[in-house]
Amino acid sequence: MESRQDIWLWLVQRGTAFILALFVLIHFITIVLTVGKGLSADAIVARVSGNLLFLTYYGLFAVSAALHGAIGARNFLREISQAGRAIDLFSLLLCLTLLWLGLRAVFGLYGLAA
Repeated sequence: MESRQDIWLWLVQRGTAFILALFVLIHFITIVLTVGKGLSADAIVARVSGNLLFLTYYGLFAVSAALHGAIGARNFLREISQAGRAIDLFSLLLCLTLLWLGLRAVFGLYGLAA
């Protein structure tokens, strides 16, 4: 029988999968449209770096990727191992590391990094 935690993790995994699919599609369309107009990476960064909408978009992207990846790693490791709580701890540390790296990149792009 599934625990309440497993049910919540399943829901978060599916929710972040939806967000990531949508955001990756938006990201690819944006890249195709901007590169097609001849904009360089530097020009694109200059355009989005002051935009609060893009900050929110990339922040949500980073959070979704961290949650989705860590939960996926947890599920995979639970299928091949019986380590139990060690897997949960590893997954939590992985999630926090991915969050830190992703949000650091987003905040750095927007000049908000410490």
